[in-house]
Amino acid sequence: MADLLLRGRVLSFLRWPESADDHAACRYEVDGGVLIDGGKIVSAGAYAVVERQAGPGVKTIDHRPHLILPGFIDAHIHVPQMQIIASYGAELLDWLNKYTFPEETRFFDPQHGRRIARLFLDEVVRHGTTTVAAYCSVHKESAEAFFAEAAERNMLVIAGKVMMDRNAPEGLTDTPQSGYDDSKALIEAWHGRGRALYAITPRFAITSTPEQMEMASALMREHPDLHMQTHLSENHAEIAFTSELYPWSEDYTDIYEHYGLLGRKSLIGHCIHLSEREADALSASGAVAVFCPTSNLFLGSGLFDYQRYRKREQPLRIATATDVGGGTSYSMLRTMDEGYKVIALNGEKLNPLASFWQLTAGNAEALSIDDRVGRLEPGKEADIVVLDSGATPAMRLRMERIETLAEELFLLQTLGDDRAVVETYVAGRPAKTALTS
Repeated sequence: MADLLLRGRVLSFLRWPESADDHAACRYEVDGGVLIDGGKIVSAGAYAVVERQAGPGVKTIDHRPHLILPGFIDAHIHVPQMQIIASYGAELLDWLNKYTFPEETRFFDPQHGRRIARLFLDEVVRHGTTTVAAYCSVHKESAEAFFAEAAERNMLVIAGKVMMDRNAPEGLTDTPQSGYDDSKALIEAWHGRGRALYAITPRFAITSTPEQMEMASALMREHPDLHMQTHLSENHAEIAFTSELYPWSEDYTDIYEHYGLLGRKSLIGHCIHLSEREADALSASGAVAVFCPTSNLFLGSGLFDYQRYRKREQPLRIATATDVGGGTSYSMLRTMDEGYKVIALNGEKLNPLASFWQLTAGNAEALSIDDRVGRLEPGKEADIVVLDSGATPAMRLRMERIETLAEELFLLQTLGDDRAVVETYVAGRPAKTALTS
C-alpha cells in the first residue's frame, strides 16, 4: 500500500512555456492528487483517478486550495556564508576579502560546520527548496558536515569542498595535492551515498594556480560523471585580475576550456560579461550558465542577459540560483522576482509560467537531475512544495482580482516568500512542519 496521498491543485511542467497562455506546456489539475510510496511518486493527476489507485487506508493530506508543485531547485549557493548575508557596501573582490574569506576560515571546526549545515538546510526547506548545488569551504570537514546533515534528511544535494590555493588568507587555502586528495576522499565517501552527488569545486581561476587547475582537470577525467562548479565573469575587476593571472588565455572562459572543465554537468556561476566567443564556447560544451539575480544586483556586478542567451543561435543552457550570501534571500520565489526585473531592464519579459518552469523542471534539466526530480510524474523522487497564494493580507487582497493561473503564479513570484510555503516534502516526508514540531 502507498504511504501518502496529497490532494490539491497539482501543477507540473512538461517543457518551456512560450507564453503566459501556453497551457500545453504544463499539466494542471484543479482537483489533483499525488500518490507517494517509498519516497517516490506512484501516480499524479486527477484526484478521483489517483484516489482509486491508492487503495483503502492510505494517509491523505488535503492541501486544497493550495498549489502542489515539484520542490524548488537552487543551482548555486554557499553554505559557509549564512552569517555574512546582508553585509554592507562592497563589490565582489572586496566583499570576498572583507567578509567571505574571514568567515569561511571558521569552518575548520567540524562542530561549527555541522551547526551551520543544519541551519542552512532548515532555511532552504523553509523556503520550499528541496535540492541545492552548494559550495562548502576549503576544509574537508565542512563538506563532510554538509553531506552528513543532508543524509539525515534524505535530501538530494550536489556539493563539494572548494579548491583554492592562492589569493586567500592563511587558514583558507589548500595545495594542489591536498585539494586533489581531499576531493578524492570526499567523492569516495559521499558521491552516490543516499541521494548525495559530488561536485568538483575549484572556486574560480583567481584562487587556483595552474597546478591546482591541473588537479581539478585530473579529477574530472577520473570521474567524468561528476558535476563541476565554479564562477565566471561576474565582475569587471575580477575579469581583469584573472587575465593578469593567466596571460596566455584568450579570455576568462578559455581558462576553463584549457583545463577540460566545461561539459554538460559544469555549473558556471554568473556569466554576466561574456563575449560572443565565450558564449559560443559554453554553448558548444553544454555547460550551464547560472543566473544569480539578487547577488548580481546586490554586489552591483551587472545584468545577466537571460533572454539573449536563451534565444541566440547556439542557446545557452541556463539555471537560476540564490547565490547566498552574495544573494540576499534564500527564497527561489524572491530570486525569480529579481530575475524578472533584471530581464525587464534588458528590454525583455519572462512570463510567469516560464519562471516556475525554471524553478522546477528547468533547473532539474540544467543540473542533469531531471531523471529524478523536477516534475510530478510516476517514478520521480517525491520532492514537493505546497504554496498558498493568500499567505499574507496583501496577497489575499490581490487574489480577489486574480483570474488566471499565470496571474496567480506571478503574484506568488512577486509577493511570496517563506510564508507562502505551506509544506515542503523531501522524499515524500513533510520537512517544513517538522522544523517546528
